[in-house]
Amino acid sequence: MSNQITLKVNGETRTCLPQTLLPNFLEELGLNPRLVAVEYNGEILHRQFWEKTEMQPGDKLEIVTIVGGGVA
Repeated sequence: MSNQITLKVNGETRTCLPQTLLPNFLEELGLNPRLVAVEYNGEILHRQFWEKTEMQPGDKLEIVTIVGGGVA
C-alpha cells in the first residue's frame, strides 16, 4: 500500500496509515494503550496528548510495556 507511512518503533521499521492517532496505532501493534509508556521523537509523551498525536512519516517511538509481577 503506497499510502502508508513509515516510522520506527523500538528500532524496527513499521507502517501505518497517515493521520493514525497514537492510541489506535498502539492497538494495531497489539498493545493495550493503558499498559504502556511512550517516548515520541525523543520526548516522553504524556497521556493527555495521545488522542491528539497523529503518526507522521519518520516518527520514532520507544514503547515500554508495564509488566506486573509478584512472587510465585
